[in-house]
Formats: sequence, structure tokens, C-alpha cells
Amino acid sequence: MSDTVEQAVAALNEKMGGQGFDGTAKFVIEDAGAIMIDGDGARAADEAADVTLIASAETFQGILDGTENPTAAFMTGKLKVDGDMGMAMRLSGLLG
Repeated sequence: MSDTVEQAVAALNEKMGGQGFDGTAKFVIEDAGAIMIDGDGARAADEAADVTLIASAETFQGILDGTENPTAAFMTGKLKVDGDMGMAMRLSGLLG
């Protein structure tokens, strides 16, 4: 597991405040790895999910620290979404 993924898992779990997510989502960080989010929180894994979000490490870090708006990142092509768009919006609200 890369340091980027390890740090992102910790940051996601902190943002979620011990809450799980109703569904499954996967963040693919280009050239670093993948993170799964589900009812148990976030963990490093690459499994099937209801929605997959793909971004560079820089974009993903910006989303986590609040300097990058997920909707704006999607609209400008920095964030790609594959799967259930409604679930992606719920995830965005949870992490915002």
C-alpha cells in the first residue's frame, strides 16, 4: 500500500467520524492505489463498488483537505465518476 493511500484512508475515516457509508464506493488514486468506502468506513482495497471515483493524487488530496470542490473537479474533468451518480453525490455530501 502506498503512503498516499495509507494517508487517504486515515483522512477519510477521520472525516467520516466513525460513520459508515450506505453503499460501496471506490476511490482510485492514479498511480497510487484504491480505497474502498462502505458501512465499515474506509480501507485500502480494490473491489467492485456501486460507484468508482478516479482522480490524481493531487486532486484527491484537494478534495480531502477542502481546497478542491468535488463537483467542480468533476465538471472540469479532474474527477471521473463511473457508476451510480446519486451515490457519488451522497458521498460528496458526507465528505464535505
